[in-house]
Amino acid sequence: MRVDLPTTETIARDEIQLASFELGGRTLGIDVRQIREIVRDQPTTPLPRAPGLVEGVVDLRGRIVPVVDLGRALEGKPVERSPASRLVVVETEGLTLGLRVSGAADVLTLPSASVEAPPDLVTRAGRQAVRAVVRREGEPPLLVLSLEDLVESVHRSAGEEAAC
Repeated sequence: MRVDLPTTETIARDEIQLASFELGGRTLGIDVRQIREIVRDQPTTPLPRAPGLVEGVVDLRGRIVPVVDLGRALEGKPVERSPASRLVVVETEGLTLGLRVSGAADVLTLPSASVEAPPDLVTRAGRQAVRAVVRREGEPPLLVLSLEDLVESVHRSAGEEAAC
């Protein structure tokens, strides 16, 4: 289990920064250090024999980026595309990928003391799509996604299709 969001710099300020976005009517977050950019959603070019969760690729300023519909990856249903839809371009484990989301929200600066590990019941089940939970006064908890788990889900989707 990883909850290593705060860095030496953020601990000194006692704050963390998360980029928040909308997905299926709720707000989720990603560590800003993992985000390369957020751009308007755009059509993808299907990629034959790609892992099942990869929708296709887009050309972003001369770089081909695979796109994963985060709604489909996390909830089994695709993001309803609209003018508010965005691609959150992230980098993790040496990989760059675009995550289709319902809309971008904001960059949040929060007290690092509000960051907690996900509940044991979730992590013991072996599904660690959430790497941390942030308590926010007067608002629902903010779930911070584990991009490493998402990449693993993409790899598993390729194996599941090969088995069929």
